[in-house]
Amino acid sequence: MRIRSDILVSAMIRRVFSAGGFAAVEHKGADQAGAIFIRQRHRDGLEDLYGPAPQMMLEEDGERRFERRLQRAEASAVNETIARERRFDSDLWLIELEVEAIGDLFVVVETN
Repeated sequence: MRIRSDILVSAMIRRVFSAGGFAAVEHKGADQAGAIFIRQRHRDGLEDLYGPAPQMMLEEDGERRFERRLQRAEASAVNETIARERRFDSDLWLIELEVEAIGDLFVVVETN
């Protein structure tokens, strides 16, 4: 069974703050099962964007997995990608993180 999106987002934000970082909900999605996108802002102004991993990458444990959609990209590129995703799914979540490294905040799979 997969954990609700709102609970996962809340837990992630708490973990970021407890580690000394900053996190915020930029766009609130569906509480139960909204797709979660994570925008990581770096000190140099560039950003990484993580989105839900493809279904074939999911494990039976129900843990959500993410793939890196953009790496060290300009904010405008991240905004364009999110705008495209919102046209497809208006119930998505967008979380903003300001942390040095993702660490164990969420599972990132390699899709290459």
